[in-house]
Amino acid sequence: MKYSQLFGKTNKTAKEYDSKNATLLQKAGFIDQVMSGVYTYLPLGNRVLAKIEKIVREEMDKIGNEIFMPAIVPTDLWEQTDRLDSVDVLFKAVGANKASKLRNDAEYVLNSTHEEVVTPLAKKFSFSYKDFPFAVYQIQSKFRNEPRAKSGLMRGREFRMKDLYSFHTSEDDLLDYYFNVATPAYEKVYKRLGIGEDTVIALASGGDFTKEYSHEFQTLCETGEDTLFYVKSKDVYYNQEVAPSKAPIIEQDQEEKEIQDVFGEGVVSMEKLVKFLDIPAYKCVKTLIYKADEKVIVAAVRGDYEINEIKLKEILNCKHLELADKETVKKITGAEIGYAGIINLPDDIDIYIDDSIEPMKNFECGTNKTNFHTININWGRDIDKPDKFYDFKLAKEGDLYPETDEEYKIYTAAEVGNIFPLNTKFSDSFEYTFTDENGDEQPVYMGCYGIGTSRIMGVIAEKSNDENGLIWPTQIAPYHVHLMHIGEDDQIIKITEKLYKELHESKIEVLWDDRDTQAGEKFADADLIGIPVRLVISKRSLEKGGVEMKLRSETEADIVKMDDILKHVQNCL
Repeated sequence: MKYSQLFGKTNKTAKEYDSKNATLLQKAGFIDQVMSGVYTYLPLGNRVLAKIEKIVREEMDKIGNEIFMPAIVPTDLWEQTDRLDSVDVLFKAVGANKASKLRNDAEYVLNSTHEEVVTPLAKKFSFSYKDFPFAVYQIQSKFRNEPRAKSGLMRGREFRMKDLYSFHTSEDDLLDYYFNVATPAYEKVYKRLGIGEDTVIALASGGDFTKEYSHEFQTLCETGEDTLFYVKSKDVYYNQEVAPSKAPIIEQDQEEKEIQDVFGEGVVSMEKLVKFLDIPAYKCVKTLIYKADEKVIVAAVRGDYEINEIKLKEILNCKHLELADKETVKKITGAEIGYAGIINLPDDIDIYIDDSIEPMKNFECGTNKTNFHTININWGRDIDKPDKFYDFKLAKEGDLYPETDEEYKIYTAAEVGNIFPLNTKFSDSFEYTFTDENGDEQPVYMGCYGIGTSRIMGVIAEKSNDENGLIWPTQIAPYHVHLMHIGEDDQIIKITEKLYKELHESKIEVLWDDRDTQAGEKFADADLIGIPVRLVISKRSLEKGGVEMKLRSETEADIVKMDDILKHVQNCL
């Protein structure tokens, strides 16, 4: 490809974004933003994405069959799984104007995931035990109503994704495929993409699909959106959302002080409270009222922590968990929102207390009376100590792993894939069963396995760069070689064109910067685009006997004889 013929060139004055990948990819001419979270892939970017997906496809073809499912489906499929009103990122598609609605006024779901399509599809074709196990996958655009589409390709409202679904006759068979087939295939993908050494498997929430952990493939990245908690002795990573947590011991008062109610009008946030009382947050108790399914409960955690609703939901074994409205709070506590506490509550209310509160002495909590807080509360004297404490705090730096009391090591990371044991959730919804050897109907077990291909492009751009631009791994770079000539001498152009043809005939992908422009601009664009090998033909290089060759990942260039250049390039690639 000649650079003069390339659509979408570098734009060094393009807008600076809050993520490095968005800034670099747009300045280098790989993508163009249409709106927040939605991008056009320009020729360079489309080539990178296609190479990523080629690697993913080659590994998935070893463990499943490729299909292609629709992006738009009728709403009744989502109603059948009871997810139409519960998936909080779901888009719907309707006629955009009056004329369109006159043609068809139906509403459709724009798929964020494809369980609702693949399950009834499988039911049509595979129903005997002889048909199992099997797996199908697709690579397709997904649509999610992300509230914060702010990290370039790492979090989009429209994005590319590979999703594979496996089907089994037993849970044991599902888990065998899950751990011994799908997981190694994913590890091979990330190794081939050049991020294998930095990609780990982290335990994460199973969501509504399973009580067990799901597994995320997380690439360690300083600008990632996820926080991982690592237990060295166990060699296990937890996503912050599920990390079991023990609060480090904080020295407590030796003597019990006199309990006291303190008037503080309008003091309803932890920030205001610690300033008003002049005490640290870890001497306070944060109390929240929740509606868990149809039941109202009270949950309390030490003031310097947040409540992890994923953990709490698991403890409560409920499907829906949400903060109670102000009317419910007042009914339970007798006070306005902001003054709830674990004292003076009705006897029939269930109270769940995090274990961070257990060792506290002379602590504060709301009085359950508007504008009042109570200080110097102590177990046994002022409030009965519960028989059981729980862990539903959101883990933070400095916390301990409960089993070993070792401090977690904290990493930031970006999710590049996830796998879920779906079990029978979706097969039950669609009454999908198989006939066993005895002619009896049995439930079908399912697993799902996702890889965000466009997100991987963003993660690699985020990790692999320097002050001058992108540095692409050879296997997914838009081209292998960035060729340029310096000067408009006919002989130099003729030699460059000859080398361009030789590279092309040797199946080496080459981008030739054939512009009549300054050397500095060509060098800057080459660094910005980030192609692995740069070849420069100039009067100076020819006088020294050949072609100037430089790897994008290195700082020094060498002169290579013209007759040896193909061999050198092939060795580098």
